[in-house]
Amino acid sequence: MDVPLWFAVLIVGFLGIQLARPPWWLVALLLLGGYLIAHSLLAPAVATLLD
Repeated sequence: MDVPLWFAVLIVGFLGIQLARPPWWLVALLLLGGYLIAHSLLAPAVATLLD
């Protein structure tokens, strides 16, 4: 079964928000922080940590 990555991330994110009920500011902070780190000078360092 081939599921696109964006769809799997969307489903996991939706279920995580529905089940864990984090505050909206925490969700926004994590999304914004991830976006900023991915587009910064720290991106190669984070990539090596995740590999």
